[in-house]
Amino acid sequence: MSGPDPKQLSSNWKRLQQKLEADKKKDTSEKNGLKRKREATKPTTTSIKKTKLTKPAPKPRTKMGSYLSTPSTSNHKTLITDHDIDPTSLTAAYGPSSIPQPTHTDTLNTGHHPSNKLGKFIALDCEMVGTGPPPHDDSLLARVSLVNYHGAQIYDSFVLPPPNLPVKDYRTHVSGIKPQHLRPGYARPFAEVQADVAKILDGRVLVGHALRNDLNVLMLAHPRRDMRDTSRYAKFRIESGGRPPALRKLARSELGLEIQTGEHSSLEDARTAMALYRKEKAGFEEESRRLYGERRVVRKGKEKEKSPDGEDEDSGEEDEEEDLELLDGEEDEGVEEGTSKSGQVKAKKKKKKKRTKRK
Repeated sequence: MSGPDPKQLSSNWKRLQQKLEADKKKDTSEKNGLKRKREATKPTTTSIKKTKLTKPAPKPRTKMGSYLSTPSTSNHKTLITDHDIDPTSLTAAYGPSSIPQPTHTDTLNTGHHPSNKLGKFIALDCEMVGTGPPPHDDSLLARVSLVNYHGAQIYDSFVLPPPNLPVKDYRTHVSGIKPQHLRPGYARPFAEVQADVAKILDGRVLVGHALRNDLNVLMLAHPRRDMRDTSRYAKFRIESGGRPPALRKLARSELGLEIQTGEHSSLEDARTAMALYRKEKAGFEEESRRLYGERRVVRKGKEKEKSPDGEDEDSGEEDEEEDLELLDGEEDEGVEEGTSKSGQVKAKKKKKKKRTKRK
């Protein structure tokens, strides 16, 4: 029996090889197509936005685990009015800005206020304009403002410049003074304003910031022992390295108030100086006693009587001091006080021994 024809086997082998090669190429093309399809549907990393989740800040806790609470200003006002809490204690606990500031209705250029009471303590502030040769550094009085112990308006007036000294610089960006404020018929003559202010300050304690400048432009004098200058108070000079501090900085650091952000107001500045004095009243009075000693009581109203032997002697009792009408919160410093049946605070009377002539 003869075997298969070698030529036929060779041709079959070739056809098989060709078929296997074609199947292999087909499989390869199908695989490549699947890969390209998957790559097309695969999401890209740039199309996804990553967002960071932020946790809310934890609330501060006390050592006992309870949350801290910050009382509002209205609560502080209730503590003062309803529970008689000292405002100084609130300042120590919650800071200067926690004290509710009283609101005042100001009426410009009214002169004497028709209803507000004077009291013993008066705060003064003045606004000036420039005159003289350039750069017009010479100052003229343009406005005067006075407030009482509680910051209520007592006096406010614009002041006419002297006819022989024209205003060269109104300094409006600082003083707030404009030409219409100093027109005749609206502003008052200097002599009239000077007399009004002198009468108000007579016998009272004067409060202010850099008072020497205000008194110089008013051409007035006041006893140093009766002046409380916030620019000279030792405690207020610590932050400024011993130099006179600016009223604006004192208002911010001591009272938590922002003043003089634009044109100045003499009423606002006087009110701020009085608030600084009220805050440090005990320190101011102690400093005054240290510099000038105890306040002397001035007696008025009675004359000394002569004794039969010709020597002067007191009439048995010293005359009482002419008392000023004190407002709530004001106290006479340096005078021993007692309360009379009528409720008015008066100085206690002291008896003085009579002198007899030696034989």
